[in-house]
Amino acid sequence: MLGFLSRPMVRLVDRYLPDPFVFVLVLTLVAGLAAVLTQGSGPLEVVTMWGDGFWSLLSFSMQMLLVLVTGYMMASTPLVRRGLSALAGMAGSPGGAILLVSVVSLAASWINWGFGLVVGALFARELARTIRVDYRLLVASAYSGFIVWHGGLAGSIPLSIATEGHPFVDVTGIVPTSQTIFSFYNLAIVVALFIVVPFVNRAMMPSEKDTVLVDPALLARDDDTKPQSTTPAEKMENSYVLSILLGVAGLVWLIQHFASGSGLSLNVINFLFLTLAILLHGSPRNLLNALNEAVKGGAGIVIQFPFYAGIMAIMVKSGLAASISEGLVGLASSYSLPFWTFISAGIVNFFVPSGGGQWAVQAPVILPAAEALGADLARASMAVAWGDAWTNMVQPFWALPILGIAGLRAKDIMGFCMVHLILSGIIISIGLTFL
Repeated sequence: MLGFLSRPMVRLVDRYLPDPFVFVLVLTLVAGLAAVLTQGSGPLEVVTMWGDGFWSLLSFSMQMLLVLVTGYMMASTPLVRRGLSALAGMAGSPGGAILLVSVVSLAASWINWGFGLVVGALFARELARTIRVDYRLLVASAYSGFIVWHGGLAGSIPLSIATEGHPFVDVTGIVPTSQTIFSFYNLAIVVALFIVVPFVNRAMMPSEKDTVLVDPALLARDDDTKPQSTTPAEKMENSYVLSILLGVAGLVWLIQHFASGSGLSLNVINFLFLTLAILLHGSPRNLLNALNEAVKGGAGIVIQFPFYAGIMAIMVKSGLAASISEGLVGLASSYSLPFWTFISAGIVNFFVPSGGGQWAVQAPVILPAAEALGADLARASMAVAWGDAWTNMVQPFWALPILGIAGLRAKDIMGFCMVHLILSGIIISIGLTFL
């Protein structure tokens, strides 16, 4: 039904979207040139900003690499494979597979964005083993669920302003999640996306002749038979004792963590996946075999995230991100401020693809404007959050982990994701403005 829209998008992206590494190089030049032309920064000053900020995302880069690696290792265990296979068996048809992976990804992303990225990718791989379905659309459907993350339980902006002593407490005070995550307008947006996203994905299914199936080599599995141990070193590598001891220690820590009332974070998710992978693989050798396969998809994260850190430094230190926000917010009234904030956040997100980083840049512009106009501070804050989530649909930064797990290129899925960019933009705008 939506083939008339998705087909030209897919062709357009396939023809003109370069590799994500080239994309980030172009973004770097665009940000630098814009800082020189609009902010009065000198070329040497821009280069200094870029170089000084280049390594500021190292910790986050490692976290994202571990999202890919630990998720892949856990998914390659026999028990998890059987569970995913059983769940995939519920699909029954190509259309059912698209609907199922969309709903699973949406639900997982609403709980936690890192969890959603990994679960969606792993489930898409398993569905591809059992259902004859277009693999590009299947993975795009898994990624499309990511659209709801900043309106969900792990949304960094609503959780930040609900925390005592947050950086903008003098302006907003403590904003409870009842006014953000669990507000009527936000829940309405989430529910609408839960309904629309799966059916849009189903409607974009290509015809049989245009269907692109998964490369069987991407889904190859290692032999689960236990190798013979002949030397003391090999016996240690194939021993279950070390894995059990370390795995149990990890479970004890996790139980204590959740019992104390602490929740999910990226580090906790990675620790959980790693602990389960250690236990379920049984031996260190099995785990290492899975690791060797997992790291093959992590090259994009390793090389590209430092470039995004450099771009963020240019945008923030030159004042370019603030200028973009000020320019669009200057068009707003108290009624239209959430809409223009949403649009400005979507634009800034291309260059500052981090929810926390984007809030640090835009909050000093958005919050005083909302206060001056008498607008709802909580709604304006959520407009930044939704703008950040919105353009993730066509920003390769967040797609890199799921592409690494799935074994695809950005151009394979971004044509479908552009359709979601258009439709979700309409839904979110209506929710923020009229509800």
